[in-house]
Amino acid sequence: MASFVGLDPSEYRDLVRRALDEDIGQGDITTQAVVAEDQRARGVVIMKSAGVIAGLDIAAETFRQLDPDITMTLRRRDGDCCTAGEIVADLEGRAQSLLAGERTALNLLQRLSGIATLARRFVEAADGRMTILDTRKTTPTLRALEKYAVRAGGATNHRMRLDNGVLIKDNHIRLAGGIAPAVARAKTTRRTDPIEIEVETLRDVDEAVEAGADMLLLDNMTVADIREAVRRCRGRATTEISGGVSLERIPELASTGADFVSSGALTHSAPAADISIEIEPA
Repeated sequence: MASFVGLDPSEYRDLVRRALDEDIGQGDITTQAVVAEDQRARGVVIMKSAGVIAGLDIAAETFRQLDPDITMTLRRRDGDCCTAGEIVADLEGRAQSLLAGERTALNLLQRLSGIATLARRFVEAADGRMTILDTRKTTPTLRALEKYAVRAGGATNHRMRLDNGVLIKDNHIRLAGGIAPAVARAKTTRRTDPIEIEVETLRDVDEAVEAGADMLLLDNMTVADIREAVRRCRGRATTEISGGVSLERIPELASTGADFVSSGALTHSAPAADISIEIEPA
């Protein structure tokens, strides 16, 4: 896959700190009870199922914050396709620290790798015929990480936040008094921003194009209507398919000629990847 925009550590340091506090509390009393304080250990991070890895630097940050003495050596990079049973990283350091950080590191790694794996499947199903977009349907406070995982999987981010673009949805349209008034007002107040608007029927498509919308969000339309909408928009506006988008539907939707398809499933329905950390005495 092509290279993708990474994460600045400032985007996850505080989140990792809070995740460790949440899990460890006043201390890992089980490990403290059964493992000597000076015990050294080594470990490996293993992909138990095939998929795309994402979040390795975040997992390393988890151990780094807990104990700077821990070393995590990466064998793979985020965005790589890995096979079941493959070792993606090596760990070494104090046994107590490795055990205390194991679950937090894995929770983050499994969540992000699951998203990256699903995103890759969507991209492969589209086969270069349309761009796969995510949505703002992300876990609160984890958006930067989850959208990073989407990029690691080869898909593309839509809006990161509400200040990243004008997207007029059905509630906006009702409050503005219709499609044409909504587009006109947006063009007046946001002169330099492309205007995207949600449409549900071919009549809506015609109205939005005539009003000068730059991009149409084709919401829950039939495949036949999507094809016709694309035809009517050609050379006048770009098109994005949305609503009820599943992995199984991507090949058919990609055949419609639409420019984009967005799916909240990339982030809200991705199953966690099966990854484990195995630790032994050094």
